[in-house]
Amino acid sequence: MERRGRVYRRCACRDDAGRQLGQSCPRLASDGKHGVWYYAVDLPSTAGKRKTMRRGGFSTKAAASRALADVTNRAAHGVQVDDRETVATFLTRWLQVKASEAKPTTLRSYRAHVDNVIAPAIGHVPIERLRAEHVEQLLVDAMHGRGPVTVRRIHATLRSALSYGVKTRRLQFNVARNVTPPNGPRPEVQPWSAAELAVFLRHVETDRLGPLFEVIAATGLRRGEALGLRWTDLDLGNRTARIRQTVVDVGGRLQFSTPKTRSSEATVPLTERAVLALLQWRLGQDIDRQAWGAAYEDHGLVFARENGAPLRPEYVTRRFVALSKTAGLRRVRLHDLRHGAASLMLAAGVPMAIVSKMLRHSSIGITVDTYGHLSEDTARTASDAMAAALEQAFETAAAAARDHTATTSAADDVPEVTPHGVRAGQDGGPRGDRTHNPRIKSPLLCQLS
Repeated sequence: MERRGRVYRRCACRDDAGRQLGQSCPRLASDGKHGVWYYAVDLPSTAGKRKTMRRGGFSTKAAASRALADVTNRAAHGVQVDDRETVATFLTRWLQVKASEAKPTTLRSYRAHVDNVIAPAIGHVPIERLRAEHVEQLLVDAMHGRGPVTVRRIHATLRSALSYGVKTRRLQFNVARNVTPPNGPRPEVQPWSAAELAVFLRHVETDRLGPLFEVIAATGLRRGEALGLRWTDLDLGNRTARIRQTVVDVGGRLQFSTPKTRSSEATVPLTERAVLALLQWRLGQDIDRQAWGAAYEDHGLVFARENGAPLRPEYVTRRFVALSKTAGLRRVRLHDLRHGAASLMLAAGVPMAIVSKMLRHSSIGITVDTYGHLSEDTARTASDAMAAALEQAFETAAAAARDHTATTSAADDVPEVTPHGVRAGQDGGPRGDRTHNPRIKSPLLCQLS
């Protein structure tokens, strides 16, 4: 459909009957400042009928022409035009789409960011008039009472929503893409040391959830991944576990979900201690299954309640905190058992790329950002070890040189040289290996002279 547009001037004057004169007011012809400028343009609609868009209130013809050009340009590129849709309305539509795509926990995070931060700040702004300045101010205001990581996630939520708008031809470009979120320092991970972890694991050996904490500490599994393990995911003979599902709490209801990312769906190795802990747990679970009989909820889960139902993630966290306290250890998060597995691997000299693969990060950049300070300590230790080895090599070489000098001096027993250049006790002329004396002419030179 051909899109036509025009600009015109009209006023709010009325005739004696109270009807608005609009464009027919005689003052428009004689007074260039009378009235305001409008534009009108025909746009395509989903029903295939003509849809005329009229907007006014412009003080000059040039301003109305620029607005018309902007609308016709967007329409020419297939971008939907609706200058009355606000950011809040657009985000509501986006969340409805995400409800069928995103994981429950991710969707909950999106909604929290939209409802608590984004909509209150810029929800009133028409989505087509949203600019980078709005996004920058949003992030600055969000920094009050929040850490840089949280603000970056808020920015990521808005950026994702606007990318959807570009993809669906609702927006021409993503104004949040080139806005840099606050780059505050990432808090350094300070998990338990190997000695502290050993104290904790010894302390929980008699606790019902002890095997669960043993497996998390040994494999670096996330909480939901460990709670979603099924016996069919384990190969205890080869000491491996396949990560296929997680347990998440959505509004108080437990659900089974897929792992966090595609890279999270992988096989992880198990330590011998973890295998022994799993075998111990299975014996106890068999007893529970027999005690509950037909009432046992068999989901095939490894770590479950006495009746087979999934364990609540928050209960596991609370139990971990309580056991840490009774063990007399400094307080860390349950997720820090995962960080502890990474730190122990790095301390043992495992390359960062292997650690990243073990933790199933989507990129090695995430591993470097999280554990970079630990790798620096490991690198410093390796550098000191290299320097010590090099110093030892220098000392060994110097000792060997001293021994060689002493042995050579004793074995050669070089005779004393007389003032005439002849060794004491030497008979006859000079040896053939002596340095040639240029003053002594050769027989050939004697004949030529």
